Amino acid sequence: MPIVKTTMLALKPVRFFLFILLLLGCNREAAQQKVGLQWVNLAHLNHLYEEVVIDGKPMAIIHIYSEYPDYEWVDASDEGIACVDDVARAAVVYLRHFEITEDSASLERARKLLEFCRYMQAEDGQFYNFIYQDRSRNTDGKTSFKSFGWWAARGLWALGEGYRVFLKRDPQYARQLETQIKKTFPQIDSLLRHYPVVETTDGFSAPQWLLYNSAADATSELMLGLAAYAKASGNPIVLSYLEKFGEGLLAMQLEAGSYFPSGLHLSWQNTWHAWANGQTQALGRLASLVENPQFIEAARLECTDFYPKWIEHGFPREMTFVHNGTPKIDKIMPFDQIAYGLRPAVVGALVLADLTGEEQFSELAAKLATWFFKSNPAIAQMYDPKTGRCYDGILSATQVNRNSGAESTIEALYALLEVEADPVAKEWLMDYLETQNSGGG
Repeated sequence: MPIVKTTMLALKPVRFFLFILLLLGCNREAAQQKVGLQWVNLAHLNHLYEEVVIDGKPMAIIHIYSEYPDYEWVDASDEGIACVDDVARAAVVYLRHFEITEDSASLERARKLLEFCRYMQAEDGQFYNFIYQDRSRNTDGKTSFKSFGWWAARGLWALGEGYRVFLKRDPQYARQLETQIKKTFPQIDSLLRHYPVVETTDGFSAPQWLLYNSAADATSELMLGLAAYAKASGNPIVLSYLEKFGEGLLAMQLEAGSYFPSGLHLSWQNTWHAWANGQTQALGRLASLVENPQFIEAARLECTDFYPKWIEHGFPREMTFVHNGTPKIDKIMPFDQIAYGLRPAVVGALVLADLTGEEQFSELAAKLATWFFKSNPAIAQMYDPKTGRCYDGILSATQVNRNSGAESTIEALYALLEVEADPVAKEWLMDYLETQNSGGG
């Protein structure tokens, strides 16, 4: 990513030190290790983490809920105590934390979480999601039955990132992860049998080869795992998968225009929601692997047309559309707002900044990240760097859910890790927070 363009006299001591490290040719991970992370604190995530033994195999889980005011573990009796949905994303966070800080404890935690993901994968490549208190799999719950959908996409995401990170550090373990990744190929082939069929419903395109026949949101997370694996392996089959999925995402983007919300990527059918809508992040990863300018331009359009207006409109959670020649908002739901709604936008903008070298996208990511620090409809501090907790949601302009479960914690940490790894974004957010603390905002 581009280095901050500034004068040395304008830099404060910590930033001056970072600037010198960068001038000396240190990469951004080394710079972060020496300077230290400003906001990211893994304490609460580590609190939710537990090492377990299941069927004689050591692994780790992430407890799903943690409630105000004591923030002890709380389990869902009808679903279970831990799930691939959270464990996989926590593994991604620990892997990124290791890459940025070289903290070996994070790498070891990631490995144990990956073992849980491997345990929850069936031989046919599909995944179960939850385990019960007695460590048995929940095999028939509506959020846990064996399938190739949401939790499979997240499981594959973790496996792909794990393969990429471990390939240079433990090739033998990376090959074990690769075996698990390749188990998903028949499932992906089954999806892509529908390529290139696009159905049109009420004026909106529904590419039939995406997960759930148009779930661009879930497919974007599947793509993140495939892209991480392809980056490290160069596997041409996976690159072909990615290009086809990328075409599906393109088909669901609202065209450029002067209207709000031009440029957004629909999540599913005629609906957009903030959570899990990682199309720009996925397209950016794809654009770094294949030569197709459409992918990067689609990411650019969302970052230039939609995200700035989304901020201006107060980060609404969800919108549904009707199509009368052009897309028009039928219904807009401002709440509840959650960390999972912000991470895809923050990290997507940073991926685009990395691809283009354009600082405007790093600054956009930082502006989006101010949601965690009172720049939201409730004017609430949603993330606490002292504890590493992120509150579970903004329910209205006056009400905040002060629980701090796994998903909110993981998604906040992931977004802020990537902000801290980008010197321009970090500088911008630091300046914003200094202004807020001095009473200027």
